[in-house]
Amino acid sequence: MIVFPAIDLKGGEVVRLAEGDMDRATVYADDPAAQALLFAEQGAEFLHVVDLDGAFAGRPENAEAVEGIIENFPGYIQLGGGIRNVQTVERWFDMGVARLVIGTAALKDPQFVKDMAREFENGIVVAVDARDGFVATEGWAETSDMPVVDLARRFEDAGVASILFTDVGRDGMLTGCNIEATVDLARAVKIPVIASGGVKGIDDIHMLSLHAKDGIEGVITGRAIYDGRLDLATAIAMASRT
Repeated sequence: MIVFPAIDLKGGEVVRLAEGDMDRATVYADDPAAQALLFAEQGAEFLHVVDLDGAFAGRPENAEAVEGIIENFPGYIQLGGGIRNVQTVERWFDMGVARLVIGTAALKDPQFVKDMAREFENGIVVAVDARDGFVATEGWAETSDMPVVDLARRFEDAGVASILFTDVGRDGMLTGCNIEATVDLARAVKIPVIASGGVKGIDDIHMLSLHAKDGIEGVITGRAIYDGRLDLATAIAMASRT
């Protein structure tokens, strides 16, 4: 199982939000590239980056910060936030991003996502963000009437690399990952699932790793690392056993 340390960008800074609320942001660093390098030094080979401003604006807003991360992180970068057209997809892949995470467009323009998944093999991750079991969009500012499983199943035969499942109500809250819902989704679809939202410590990593055989590909963690509740190297070592 893969551990993805997270770098969420707001105004060029590294932040974590509480429940996806942009007004409840805690700033952890003012140099995203340096933070990416620090994660690499701690053993991370994978990195999850989100342009939070871009998710709300519908277009890249922290491009300079993302470019700095790409230049400094020697591993695999997964990037999301404001990716809603072909030009943006091509730009980031050309710059060396390994995978792109698409959320809002997956609900509102599924054909676009399917086209990109077919064109960029193993390069597209569909973000299925849940609030009370329904898909949240527009940087989590809106909640749709689409059940999470229904959205995920739309892409089963499209060549999508993974489903990124986030329980919005737990994100940044350190209340524990919603393991039950994540595993249920992984069992319900044929696409590997990445867990996100609420990781509070090593127990979450351990419990998720036990379900790797059910289709849990990885886990994203942010605030637990920044607050010192989770040691990244220890988490990577534990997850690598599965």
